[in-house]
Amino acid sequence: MSQGARRLFGTDGVRGTANEWPMTAELALSLGRAVAHVHRRERGDRHRIIIGKDTRLSGYMFEDALAAGICSMGVDVLQVGPMPTPGMAFLTADMRCDAGVMISASHNEYRDNGIKFFAGDGFKLPDDIELRIERMIESGELDQVKATADHLGQARRIDDAEGRYVVFLKNTFPKELTLDGLRVVLDCAHGAAYKVGPTVLEELGAEVFKLGVEPNGRNINSGVGSLYPENTAKRVREVRADLGIALDGDADRVVLVDEKGEVVDGDALLALCAQDRLECGKLRGGGIVATVMSNLGLEHAMHNLGLELVRTDVGDRYVVEAMRAGGYDLGGEQSGHIVFLDHNTTGDGLLTALQALAIMKRSGKPMSELSRCITRFPQTLINVRVREKRPLEELPAFSAALKKVEAEFNGKGRVLFRYSGTEPKARIMIEGEDEARVSEIANDLADQLRGLLGGH
Repeated sequence: MSQGARRLFGTDGVRGTANEWPMTAELALSLGRAVAHVHRRERGDRHRIIIGKDTRLSGYMFEDALAAGICSMGVDVLQVGPMPTPGMAFLTADMRCDAGVMISASHNEYRDNGIKFFAGDGFKLPDDIELRIERMIESGELDQVKATADHLGQARRIDDAEGRYVVFLKNTFPKELTLDGLRVVLDCAHGAAYKVGPTVLEELGAEVFKLGVEPNGRNINSGVGSLYPENTAKRVREVRADLGIALDGDADRVVLVDEKGEVVDGDALLALCAQDRLECGKLRGGGIVATVMSNLGLEHAMHNLGLELVRTDVGDRYVVEAMRAGGYDLGGEQSGHIVFLDHNTTGDGLLTALQALAIMKRSGKPMSELSRCITRFPQTLINVRVREKRPLEELPAFSAALKKVEAEFNGKGRVLFRYSGTEPKARIMIEGEDEARVSEIANDLADQLRGLLGGH
């Protein structure tokens, strides 16, 4: 099914500015009714759907609207409050729910919010189910199928959800190891992991220095977390920590900082984990999955290990689809969404950090040494705010400029142009051997695009 056929759902659920279409309470109510009806129609007995959220102010509004819509269709609701997105994926399957709902706009500022759904197995809803939900809402067919007063759903809070997820995370860490003696800086971005993150690390024995654990509804991702790893790096140097862990608002991505204060991104984590799993005989599929944004250095690192690198479009849902189709258990994105399919169904920042910590403990090596498993090509990424997302074929001069750059690289570099699936932005990524030339090309192309589509 083409993405263009969908009006509400993007690459990661429904997103937008809170209280503006499509992120309104009215639409959340309709989404709740639709997802409940989809699952009621597949089986006739009583059902339940679990709802979690990050720490945004608007989360309360959407949580109650979704719950009302779900209950109006005769389906029960379990509410867990603030919980990382990967925690919701785990809980949906663990608690045998028919579906799960996560209210979050991930790394975006607090004014934005989003709603994404998980199927009963913890994986994101397939495209065809999302399209069915859209059509139900647009057609008005849900107005005819409300539950009667005697069959309304019930909503209740689940008090042990955090504990369940903490136990799950601890069980992904090797039982023969502990984090005793390790000093770890953890930045939770004032987001969904502000409770479970420190708890997991402390219960495994680490001395934890906490940042971004005081959410107030408006400070999520504000100068903290994985988008601002310099804060974590500064703290790592101050307290002489062994590792820094910077999560985003819903904790599905992570950026690490080594003991010297240097950032370790998703590409380095993929290379490190692939090498470790290969040595332990635990890597399935003979390779890993990454996106078109991953550095050529990752491709070369995998080649040197005799492994394949499968590339997908940007978006962890496409990474997971390729992993499931090809039998791979490791994949992810440069941004820090790393997926371990033998543990969870989606990117999990805390789980990824625990795998890296396990490698450090087992090898006795610092992260600065371990992260040398990849040698990067110079890469420049520029985000350009756009008024509209016009197809490349409607921009002939810009398209010709891209082809000219590709010809100049002659196979020794990469050119990537794509629109963001969640923001009014275009992304231009240039990669090559000469850092100065790479930067010059990227800036020239960005200036051209601003002249054509520049927004405010």
